[in-house]
Amino acid sequence: MTTSSTGTTGAAPAPSGFLVSDRTAYLRAETALFMRDHVLSLVSHDLRGPLNAIHSWAYVLERKLDANDPNAQRAVTGIRNGVDQQVKLLETIVDATRAETRSLTLERSSFSLHPLLDETLQEVSAGLARTRGVTVTLDSQLGTEQLNGDRERLAAALWLMLTFAVEASAEGSTVTLTARADGSALHATVAYDAHATALDDPALPHVLEPFARKQAREPREAKRISWVLALCKRVAEAHGGNFEQGDPVASTAGNGGAGVGDAAAGDAGSANVAVSATLALRVPLTATSAR
Repeated sequence: MTTSSTGTTGAAPAPSGFLVSDRTAYLRAETALFMRDHVLSLVSHDLRGPLNAIHSWAYVLERKLDANDPNAQRAVTGIRNGVDQQVKLLETIVDATRAETRSLTLERSSFSLHPLLDETLQEVSAGLARTRGVTVTLDSQLGTEQLNGDRERLAAALWLMLTFAVEASAEGSTVTLTARADGSALHATVAYDAHATALDDPALPHVLEPFARKQAREPREAKRISWVLALCKRVAEAHGGNFEQGDPVASTAGNGGAGVGDAAAGDAGSANVAVSATLALRVPLTATSAR
């Protein structure tokens, strides 16, 4: 079954003319909270590796230096103390800040999937998509399947997937949410054509925060997601599933490129640059161990 909701086409209204609902404002705040947690997690992980290496090499250096040279010994001690101070900062500031969102509590219940998809699609369509002139469609192979999980959390993840796709789409584009169940899990995929300048065009209305949209245009490291999509990843993993941001491929809708960020970097002045992109979420239909 396929349904669609089309935004009103025409001149894009000024950002000041776009009013978000209380629900959208709440979801935007949740998105920002999980993005902050994701960034802190990356900082903690990416800094600990080099700090551990420096600490180890300090011991190697100490054995090579003259034990009777006070200046050399003082230098090694300073290196080791500096590393210890940085590790302590990570533990007391970064890790402590993440404490409240490190564990994602789920309020599980059994619910029908198709109404959830319909509600989420209509929510995005009636808000940002309508204002941006983007069509959002649902291609659902679901029948009466139910999922045992946190309905509100999953709704937030699907909302963010669709909203991100709309943010990255040009006027007149189509965003498609495809959903199916294979007997053990829900598979939800959002497909769209990402345009180089749509994410941070100041003339367009936006829902996601400027910093989040700017970072999403940067080239991604292998298997990493744009920071703003952290909520989707956390929700999927808490249900025992997974979330992936696919590598973009050249699109017939535009000149093509290697990704949103790469396209922007290669032809930042062209609004016609586009790449086909996907966001995919998989969640088991039955309860599994949450992370």
